Amino acid sequence: MPFAVLAPPALLLFASTLGFAQPGRIGRSALALIELLALLALPLAVGTMVTLGTGGAATLTLAAAGPALPLLAFRLDLISATMLLLVSFIGWIVVRYARVYLDGEARQGTFMAWLATTLAMVMLLVTAGSLVQLVGAWIATSLALHKLLLFYPERVAAQRAARKKFFTARAGDAALIGAALLLFAAYGTADLAAILISSDAGTGGYTAMAAAGLLALAALLKSAQFPLHGWLTEVMEAPTPVSALLHAGVINAGGFLLIRFADVMLLAPGVLAVLVMIGGFTALFGGLVMLTQPAIKTSLAWSTIGQMGFMIMQCGLALFPLALLHIVLHSLYKAHAFLASGGAVEQIAAAQRPGPVAIPRPAAVGRAFLAALAIYGLMTFAFAAIPGFHSKSPQAVALGAILIFGVAYLFAQGLADSAPRALTRRMAVYAVAASIGYFTLHGIALTLTAGTLPATPAPGPLEWTLMVLAVLSFGLVAVAQSMFPLWAYHPAAAGLRVHLSNGLYANAMFDRMLGGWILKRPI
Repeated sequence: MPFAVLAPPALLLFASTLGFAQPGRIGRSALALIELLALLALPLAVGTMVTLGTGGAATLTLAAAGPALPLLAFRLDLISATMLLLVSFIGWIVVRYARVYLDGEARQGTFMAWLATTLAMVMLLVTAGSLVQLVGAWIATSLALHKLLLFYPERVAAQRAARKKFFTARAGDAALIGAALLLFAAYGTADLAAILISSDAGTGGYTAMAAAGLLALAALLKSAQFPLHGWLTEVMEAPTPVSALLHAGVINAGGFLLIRFADVMLLAPGVLAVLVMIGGFTALFGGLVMLTQPAIKTSLAWSTIGQMGFMIMQCGLALFPLALLHIVLHSLYKAHAFLASGGAVEQIAAAQRPGPVAIPRPAAVGRAFLAALAIYGLMTFAFAAIPGFHSKSPQAVALGAILIFGVAYLFAQGLADSAPRALTRRMAVYAVAASIGYFTLHGIALTLTAGTLPATPAPGPLEWTLMVLAVLSFGLVAVAQSMFPLWAYHPAAAGLRVHLSNGLYANAMFDRMLGGWILKRPI
């Protein structure tokens, strides 16, 4: 089975050469080869999960400059198998969608070639067992994506987005290269298995802690965290398949990097605290700006920024199994949302409002949040009483409370004075179902990753402070969002909406720093 991991990326690279050879159109043979990756990668990933089992791992080294410096090595464990399954499935869907979406385009073959190359590089990234392969695939993924972002090179907005992406990507590449050099210096090897075993034992010292800082920086830059997030909101200039492709291990590669080096990250609690602060702020920022966007694809892009911030915050709280689960679920949902955005717009345009929208009063909002938290508390005690069920860490309990705030927002609509009882009952069912789903999925993630990912350590004073601030911040935002219809037409609210719709002008300042506003159209 380990040798089968070579087939999907090799197949994609071969298909990409056929695409470049036929720039006018993509041949049937190339498309057949690209789509065949699903028949190879999907069974491989599922089979790896079953064969290796909990905590298992296998490493295949094909070339090495020496025992301590493998140049090409493939690591198969639950993390890489999960990501390989995710990337191959979404990639397969995107390829089939792009074939119809770009039908008739003069450069369809070139697009499909770069699409196949990007997917191949992501597969090499998520299965890397060597620092050399990890860094190489990380850089190659970004360079291939850059070509897709400039599929319409004559568009000034596309040039600006690609330029910002290129700048942040190269800074992230430099951070990852520095982290790899420090890890090699700390542990004397480029083999990931040896590094993870040594870091789990607590060795590495200040050199490993510095490497953790650079890994965090690379992850923040890769996953479009504030304030260098602007390029992600502007990739709408690229074809829609590119937006979906971003969720096949590209935009969430920062989270994967932190999960892969979870044992190293635990050596630097201060770095994890920074991830909580930046990720938490980005999550709140992205979620608020998303609500002000008139275009559905731009709104989805801001939603991705917020979700990536939440994923980074999960990693900062050392909830690595939940972060991996988040990557999978969000990628599937958001890739579908982008590909189905056109149909969703048509359905909404054709729909007619059934009547006035129920606006909850402050008392209804208060009852909704108390009810949602009560349901969550009851579920916490109920699942804790189940024999053999994993007990939840304080970090996981805090994260669950943040998630339940979203349910409380929906619950508030059902408790509005003008809301029908059927809506109230439905929202109550949603609240219970969300709590059960959170605990169930969390238990499954912990069970599957036991032995592969480290357990969440007990929080210290700094972690407790950050958790309290996070819960309060997300709670206040959820309450404000629930009551927004009551003060939406106040002059202060209108001004705030304008500022939020412009992303608090962080992206504009980044544009000016890079000279993005003075790009000239090509002659």
